[in-house]
Amino acid sequence: MPKLAANLTTMFTEDDFLDRFAAAAACGFQAVEFLFPYAFAADVVSARLKAAGLAQALFNMPPGDWEAGERGVAALPGREAEFAAGIDTALRYARALDCRQVHCLAGLVADEAARPAMRETYLRNLATAAARCKAQGVRLLIEPINSHDMPGYFLSHSWQAREIVETVGSDNLFLQYDCYHMQIMEGDLLKTIEANLDIIRHFQIAGVPDRHEPDTGEICYPFLFAALDRLGYDGWWGCEYVPAAGTREGLGWARPWGIGI
Repeated sequence: MPKLAANLTTMFTEDDFLDRFAAAAACGFQAVEFLFPYAFAADVVSARLKAAGLAQALFNMPPGDWEAGERGVAALPGREAEFAAGIDTALRYARALDCRQVHCLAGLVADEAARPAMRETYLRNLATAAARCKAQGVRLLIEPINSHDMPGYFLSHSWQAREIVETVGSDNLFLQYDCYHMQIMEGDLLKTIEANLDIIRHFQIAGVPDRHEPDTGEICYPFLFAALDRLGYDGWWGCEYVPAAGTREGLGWARPWGIGI
């Protein structure tokens, strides 16, 4: 049976962020994820997480200036010191939240001519981050993101992510596989997942093409859930979708797996 984690950045937005933990627990979720916790002190977020009896499945490392359009700094030459500071920050929150995996955003390619230099920066930064995370028992994950929602993102395909993981050569660098992004970029989800399952440690889900509830659109998630159960995957499935008309009202899709009101 899939272990579903509510994404508190996209779900329960009817409530203030700190109130979303209790809301998710009330609907039967046992874990949560979100993009970033950094607007709140780590102990404040931790208190809400613990009060709700939830596990923290995942969150992202600091992304640079998100409001200005940045989407990570790991692959940006000249930003190495900022990236290193971001590792410190992410690990401090990971300790407070007892979170065992964090996702590292690569950044945007402003000029294709700069891609080789970006790749070398990315490889060095990932090697450093993977080692530092391993020392604290935290997995480091990278995620391909579709080029329609995030034009210019450095990493857009599962094969690219695998090549990066293998080149870095760390035993603590893994793939975060977002079915929504990969259906848009590649399709053939189950075969691609099977080919990469050895390095996948987290899944995310949403309907394609509108990113609403997972029972809408092109992907048959019950089929994928059953297949991954057979393949022995026992990690979380992060529900990173945008409810079409209210989070609670749209949870009917998850009732077979114990979620809903």
